[in-house]
Amino acid sequence: MSILLTLAYLFFIGSILGWVLELLFRNLTHSHKTWINPGFCTGPYLPIYGFGLCVLYLLASLEQYRMIEDPFWNKVALFSAMAVGMTVIEYVAGVFCLKFLKVRLWDYSDLWGNIQGIICPLFSFFWAILGAMYYFLVHPHILEGLEWLSRNLAFSFFIGMFFGVFLIDVAHSSQLIVKLKRFAEDNTVVLRYEGIKAHIRNDLERSSAKYRFFAPFHSERPLSQSLKEIVELMENQRAHRK
Repeated sequence: MSILLTLAYLFFIGSILGWVLELLFRNLTHSHKTWINPGFCTGPYLPIYGFGLCVLYLLASLEQYRMIEDPFWNKVALFSAMAVGMTVIEYVAGVFCLKFLKVRLWDYSDLWGNIQGIICPLFSFFWAILGAMYYFLVHPHILEGLEWLSRNLAFSFFIGMFFGVFLIDVAHSSQLIVKLKRFAEDNTVVLRYEGIKAHIRNDLERSSAKYRFFAPFHSERPLSQSLKEIVELMENQRAHRK
């Protein structure tokens, strides 16, 4: 089976499983305990996890070459490389969104050792743990899944359907990102993507209006009005800190 189809399959699996993982993590660790669709896409997938799974698979495949003779330290080096790889992906994606789109998708500013609020040692450590979990718990099943796919190439049709829907979703979501970028540039602010979603949801709950999980920006009020309220809140918070 070609490496291109392999990576497409892994991106498909990683994007969906990562979305589920992120959804559960945010609900369990955040105080508001509300279910908010994570990421910038409408559908149930996070591309960063798709790229991450591809990186983890490729790094795990290098383990057979045993660059370090001692099995224990070879595993430590492997999991460290996985943590570095995932951190690099996180940093590149975060910098791109922050510098070019003027949108912050996540924020580690309150965590020790963070760089621009995009990456931090704590989450790099979590990536190492996730890499170890992937190696021991997921990678064997990934290999079985790839073997099954090589014997059932008709399933690649569904992978193609996924990418078709995914690309349409990205195109649609990018239109919203452009609007947010324009507003952020006009008001010289950096918008927090998840904060906007939470603000809109709170407004809908206060007015007893229906909240659409897969359309978190849908509201009876114009988006610009919600954004102006968020900017006012940010300014009030800055003034209060002074």
